Amino acid sequence: MSTPPEVGRARVSFPDTAPTTTASTSPSAAEPGGASVGELLSEVTRDFSTLMRQEVELAKAEAKESATKAGKGAGMFAGAGLGGYFVLLFLSIALWWGLGDAIGHSLSALVVAGIWAIIAAVLAIVGRGELKTIKGMPRTAESVKKIPPAVKGDA
Repeated sequence: MSTPPEVGRARVSFPDTAPTTTASTSPSAAEPGGASVGELLSEVTRDFSTLMRQEVELAKAEAKESATKAGKGAGMFAGAGLGGYFVLLFLSIALWWGLGDAIGHSLSALVVAGIWAIIAAVLAIVGRGELKTIKGMPRTAESVKKIPPAVKGDA
């Protein structure tokens, strides 16, 4: 398995410091007033494009790492759920058997089934209520609305 590529951020230089941009600068661009507006705009566009590509690569690497960890955690929860299912199964059989000695096995099976029906109904009602409270991704939708149209490409 390969490791994700190293992803860094573009560095910005200011006129009074040594240039540290990742893009190559022409000798005339380093001098004050030596670069034309077109050259400066081209450099800004190139730097912005590089920055966006690096941010996308960083997001991909982080998403892959998070998804891997989430998958492992989900697998562990699935195993725990299966174990819990078997515990409930055998406890239910024990309850059925124990009640069977007192009230008969047929009636005790109906009692245990009724208990599980009540538990299932309560869980379904609570789960339905939880699903009704889902509102989607309101903060993400709000922040996307704030992106200027020029950045989206709707100039």
